[in-house]
Amino acid sequence: MEITSVAILANPIAGNGRSRKLANWLVKELAERKIDSKIFTENWPSSFDEFTDIWLIGGDGTINYFINQYPDCKKPLALFKGGTGNDFAWKLYGDTSDAAQLNQILNSHPKPVDVGKCNDTLFINCLGVGFDGEIIRHMKSIRFLGGSIGYLFAVIIKILSFHEYAFQITCGSEKWKDRYLLVMVTNSSRAGGGFFVAPDAMIDDGKLNMVLCKKLAVRKRLQYLPIIKKGKHLHLPFVIQRLGESFSIIVQSEIAIQIDGELLYAKELLIEVLAAKFYFRY
Repeated sequence: MEITSVAILANPIAGNGRSRKLANWLVKELAERKIDSKIFTENWPSSFDEFTDIWLIGGDGTINYFINQYPDCKKPLALFKGGTGNDFAWKLYGDTSDAAQLNQILNSHPKPVDVGKCNDTLFINCLGVGFDGEIIRHMKSIRFLGGSIGYLFAVIIKILSFHEYAFQITCGSEKWKDRYLLVMVTNSSRAGGGFFVAPDAMIDDGKLNMVLCKKLAVRKRLQYLPIIKKGKHLHLPFVIQRLGESFSIIVQSEIAIQIDGELLYAKELLIEVLAAKFYFRY
C-alpha cells in the first residue's frame, strides 16, 4: 500500500516539546517526497478517511490513547519516539535516528500487531498489577525527573517499601494463589524505559507473556534488580513465565494497575489477546 497522505498526530505534552518539532520536520521531509501530510495536536479528527497512513509522535501513553479512541482503525500506523520511555517504539524500530526510522517506514509494508485487552481497556505494550502500578502512581509526583531516570528512582523507592499483595491468577488450566512482587502481562518485551521484563515477547505471535515474581526480601529485590533490567531473570526459581491467550487476575482489594504507563484501579482483571488487531509500518 503506497503512502500518499499522512495524518501526523502529535501529543503536545509528550517529550517536553519534542513532538511538535518532530512533527514539523516530518512535514518538511514528506513534502520533499511529494507526500501530503497534516499535523493534529490537541484536536484529533474523528475520521481518517482522507489519509492513507497515521503517524503518531509520543510515548506508550500516546499510542495507548490512540488504540482506545480508535479501536477499529485499519489504517497503517507508525510511532515516532516523542515520549519519556518509548518502549513500544523501541520494539518497532530499535535505537534508530529519526531519519533512519523515516526511511524504514517509507520502505516498509504494513504488518499485523497484536494488542491486549484488560476488562474494557486495550494495551499494546504491557500492564503491571500491584508493584508496577504503585511505581506509576509514585511517578505522578516525580514527573520532573522524566523517563527511565524517574522510573528507576520510583522502582528503588518501592523496592524498599512495597508489601506484596495476595493474588489468584489463572492461565489456561494452571492456577496460582500466592503473594507476588511482580505481576505483569506483556505484549512487548520492554517497559519502564529499558527494563526487559519479558525479553522473549513478540508482538505478532497471537500470545501475551505473563511474568510473575514471588515474594522477595528487600535485600534480594535490590540484588536482582539489575538482572531483571537486563532480561536475565527468567531462569530464576522465584520467577514464573507463561504464554497464553487469556489470563484472570484477582486480588482482594482494589489496587493500582499500570496499562502502557497509564494508571488505573481494579481488583479483578480479565485479560485477553486480540491478535493482529492493528497494522504498523516497521
